[in-house]
Amino acid sequence: MTEAAVTEAPEATSRGENPVDAGPPRSLAGDAWRAMRRNPLFWISSVMILVFVLMATFPSLFTSTDPTEAILQESRALPGQGTWFGRDIQGYDIYARCIYGARASILVGLFTTIGTVAVGGTIGIIAGYAGGIVDTLLSRLGDIFFAIPLLLGAIIFLVSLPATNNYLFIVLKVVGALVVLGWPSLARLMRSSVIQVKPNDYVQAARALGASPFRIVRAHILPNAVAPMIVVATINLGAYISAEATLSFLGIGLQSPAISWGIDISRAIVGLRTTPHMLFFPSLFLSLAVLAFIMLGDAVRDALDPKNR
Repeated sequence: MTEAAVTEAPEATSRGENPVDAGPPRSLAGDAWRAMRRNPLFWISSVMILVFVLMATFPSLFTSTDPTEAILQESRALPGQGTWFGRDIQGYDIYARCIYGARASILVGLFTTIGTVAVGGTIGIIAGYAGGIVDTLLSRLGDIFFAIPLLLGAIIFLVSLPATNNYLFIVLKVVGALVVLGWPSLARLMRSSVIQVKPNDYVQAARALGASPFRIVRAHILPNAVAPMIVVATINLGAYISAEATLSFLGIGLQSPAISWGIDISRAIVGLRTTPHMLFFPSLFLSLAVLAFIMLGDAVRDALDPKNR
């Protein structure tokens, strides 16, 4: 230790400061943000997600071609023959459809994630905090929906609803099907987190001071129990994009005139052997979008896990 450090330590102690713990206190979110900033995976996934969000919001930034303009004379054109990615069997520009297809997939993934977090998180908090018969009833209700396979249940749910050509209604149908079948996993996770946080001293102290259950949940339980659900919800967003593409591929989810990666993949099956580029590019965009959200979820998980610090 240098002479200057020795003389500074007594001065800091005389002013009532701790020379070791100098500086403002750091929160869990602050620690997580510092950890994520040092993780290259976080920046790579964030840049990829930003690009896809820009595609969904402002597709004209990436292409000026109309994705619904069909040129039959140029159908099955290979990449580089007038267009970057070639044309599909109906003469549509594959590059333009890949750009515009991001909108439907991102909307379905985002709305489904928000819905499952809202429904599953609320039910999990109520079940974990209330306990007793309320916990039992909500847990058994979640088990019923959890036992239904996601894709099979979504197909039955979508087929039972009336058909329509309204784009927004079709998107909401797919979102509703995925939310109804996707909330139980987040409800289980939130319930477990609440049960772990509820016995802590600061929760008991707030209860002893007469705080209302709503205030205890909002100020003490939710901030300390929501981290695992954020991680899983981020990863699930990529899974819901993949589920939407699967339903559209089967002809159950989004349908024309909507533009979706799943629809284009389904159309490309016809020319799989002779023109594989029609399948390759929509599949590539879909895979990159799912991979980006999964990588972001992994980065958030590593940042929120205290064992990795």
